[in-house]
Amino acid sequence: MRGLIRTFLASLVVSGAVMTASPAHATPGHGVTARVVWQWTVDDTDYVLREITIVPGGSTGWHRHPGLVFANVREGTLVHRMADCTTTRRYGEGESLMEHPGEPLAHLGENRGSRTVILDVVYATPKGVPLSTDAPDPGC
Repeated sequence: MRGLIRTFLASLVVSGAVMTASPAHATPGHGVTARVVWQWTVDDTDYVLREITIVPGGSTGWHRHPGLVFANVREGTLVHRMADCTTTRRYGEGESLMEHPGEPLAHLGENRGSRTVILDVVYATPKGVPLSTDAPDPGC
């Protein structure tokens, strides 16, 4: 059953199905909004689908996730930097990324382009735990 749910959630991210608005939680983020599309709890896991919008020049701020995260870039180009100050990856429209729970390095999502970035993101987080936790700026 869990495998079926995970496959379903991943397919939602890849298909880009989304819609809802609250600020994203990160430090010190700016130019980012997040809309919860749906939430569902199965056993001890909260599944949350969010649409995250990052305006040109916007940033999520440095943060970590306590659970598994699947993201699909619906529009624009996301720059994903890691707190090791050397790892940077660009994800364009239609590309997906996955973040593992307990990743030792914090990360930052940025929009360095001239078009708005829209992400469809599914979080699989331990029940009752925040979707992300703030992390200090590593000084990159």
